[in-house]
Amino acid sequence: MNEVLERLELARDAVFQLVERWRGAPTQSPIVPGGNVAGTALIIVIAIMTFLACLTFGGVSLVRDSAAAWQSQISKEATIQIKPVEGEDMEALLARAAKIAEGFAGVTSARIVDRDATARLLEPWLGSGLDIEELPVPRLVVVSIDEESPPDFDILRAELVRSVPGASFDDHRTWVDRLVSMARTTVLIGMSVLALVIAATVLTVIFATRGAMAGNDHIIEVLHFIGAEARFVAREFERHFFRTAFKGALCGGGVAVLVFLMVSWWSSRNLATPEADQAAALFGNFAIGRGGYLGVAIIILLVSILTMITTRLTVITQLKEMDSRGSESS
Repeated sequence: MNEVLERLELARDAVFQLVERWRGAPTQSPIVPGGNVAGTALIIVIAIMTFLACLTFGGVSLVRDSAAAWQSQISKEATIQIKPVEGEDMEALLARAAKIAEGFAGVTSARIVDRDATARLLEPWLGSGLDIEELPVPRLVVVSIDEESPPDFDILRAELVRSVPGASFDDHRTWVDRLVSMARTTVLIGMSVLALVIAATVLTVIFATRGAMAGNDHIIEVLHFIGAEARFVAREFERHFFRTAFKGALCGGGVAVLVFLMVSWWSSRNLATPEADQAAALFGNFAIGRGGYLGVAIIILLVSILTMITTRLTVITQLKEMDSRGSESS
């Protein structure tokens, strides 16, 4: 009995304080108490969700930028590959192929890939210290193309095959088109994952709001039925949850930015290694750029505002259900 009386007294004091607050007088007791265990857990959940959302957005930005670079390379470069032919001097064949390519209108330059560069290209598969003279390794000539008026690739290919033994011409269009298609698919998957993360965050906020209302149900009912508008009650909740979401989103976004900075720093420190070269070929230098960091800031604000809106709509819906139950019981 004493325990029931104590709970009634606490509810009465809380209602009196909230009534004073509703009337405009300052009070120290909000409807939703801050710093409780549920609030801390919600901050952690929102931080994790924001971290995942920022990582997904950053990855999508990297892949999108790489896809744009690949598309640009289609019209800028082509490759002449020359396989070793018995009785032929490889260096002479390379020089002849470069000269033929430079003679075509639309070709700005032809650069022979030297032995060291060739060995470095093969290092991820064949290891370091490779002597390409001991193996029948094809050699390459990189042909730079005028984007405005490219040459006739079919005629250039036919001339190279006719004049240079072991030569073949690749304009990279088939492979790069496949890579670009793969990148676009990856971007689509990334955006879907981002949408799922945001949806999960919204559902978490809805459950947290309902839990907070359930924990203060007796106070909210009394305050609501003595005349407090739904907007007043919803405003109390949305303020609390906006602050909670902003703290969590700021932590999650900050950790994501730190991850991107560390990966970019690692990439810049390992530019001369084969692993970094392969990674840079796919993702650039891992720098998401100004647009990426702006996107992280937008995600932080979006999560906070979306949490506030979700909380407001949840509270108003719950209060309407409360009114419906009251009407049915009467």
